[in-house]
Amino acid sequence: MKFSVFTASTPEWTPSEAAKILAEQGWDGIEWRITDQSAPEGATGFWVGNKATWPLTGLEESLEEIKAITADAGLEFSSIGGYVPPTRRDDADRMLAATAALGAGRVRIAGLEVADDQTYREAFAACREHWEWVEDRARHHGVRALIELHHDTLTPSASAARRLLEGLDPAHVGVIHDIGNLVIEGWEKPVHGLDLLGEYLAHVHVKNAAFQLAGVESDGTLRWEPNWVPLREGRAHLPEFFRALAAVGYDGWVAVEDFSEAAPLAERTAANLEYLRSIAVAAGYDLG
Repeated sequence: MKFSVFTASTPEWTPSEAAKILAEQGWDGIEWRITDQSAPEGATGFWVGNKATWPLTGLEESLEEIKAITADAGLEFSSIGGYVPPTRRDDADRMLAATAALGAGRVRIAGLEVADDQTYREAFAACREHWEWVEDRARHHGVRALIELHHDTLTPSASAARRLLEGLDPAHVGVIHDIGNLVIEGWEKPVHGLDLLGEYLAHVHVKNAAFQLAGVESDGTLRWEPNWVPLREGRAHLPEFFRALAAVGYDGWVAVEDFSEAAPLAERTAANLEYLRSIAVAAGYDLG
C-alpha cells in the first residue's frame, strides 16, 4: 500500500512547495489537481485560487514541468485528479493523453448528474454510452479512466458504479472508492461495497465527514448538513475501512483529500500520514 495527497487539499502550496513538503514528510506520491479555475484577486481556497492546481488550458505545455517537479521530489503519480466529464470528449481525450504522456497510469473522469429534463434511468443510459467511448479511448492511450463514488452524481455508491461499468474492460476503466463521499450519499457497508466493485476497484480516496445541525424549521423539523472533519472524527471509521481493504486484498494507492481546517496544512498532512500508516499496519499491511 502506498499513500499520496490529492492537491485539491493543499491550496496554500505551489506545485513545487507541495511536492517538496510532501516528500519530506514521507509520502509516496502525489495526485495533481488539473482544472481551470478563477478566483478574486488574492483568494486562496480548496476550489478557487488553489495554488497546487495545474490549469487545463495549455495543459500540454505544462506536462514536462509536472513530470519534473514530481520526479525531482522523488514522488510517484498515484493518479491524475481531473474534472472533465465524458460529455466533453475533446477535453476528456486530452486528459487521457496527458496521463499517458506523464506515465501516471490513471485519471479521474468526472461523474455526471441528472439533468432537469431527464429521469435517472435516462441519464444513466446516456452516461453508459459515454463510458463505452471512454473505455475505447483509454485503451487507445494505454491508461485507466476512473469514476469516483461521489454524492450528487449518478454513481454515489459502489452498487451504482458497478452497474455503470459492468461488462467494460477493467484494465481500462475503474472506480475510485471514496468513503468520505459515501458518508454524504451512497453509504454501503465498506467490505460489501469493496467486494462488489471487485476488479473495478482501482483507487482509494480518504477523507471524513460528519453531519451537523444546520437549523430548525418553523414546525420544529431539524435540518442537518455534512461538514468535512479531520480523519479521526467523522462518520467513517477508518480503522474498520482499512480492515475491509485488507479483507478484499486491496494493496494499491490511498490518496488523502482532507478538507478539514482544524490544524495548519503542514501539520495536517504530516499527522494524516502518521495516522494512516498506523491503521494500515493494524489492519495487517506490511509497509516495509
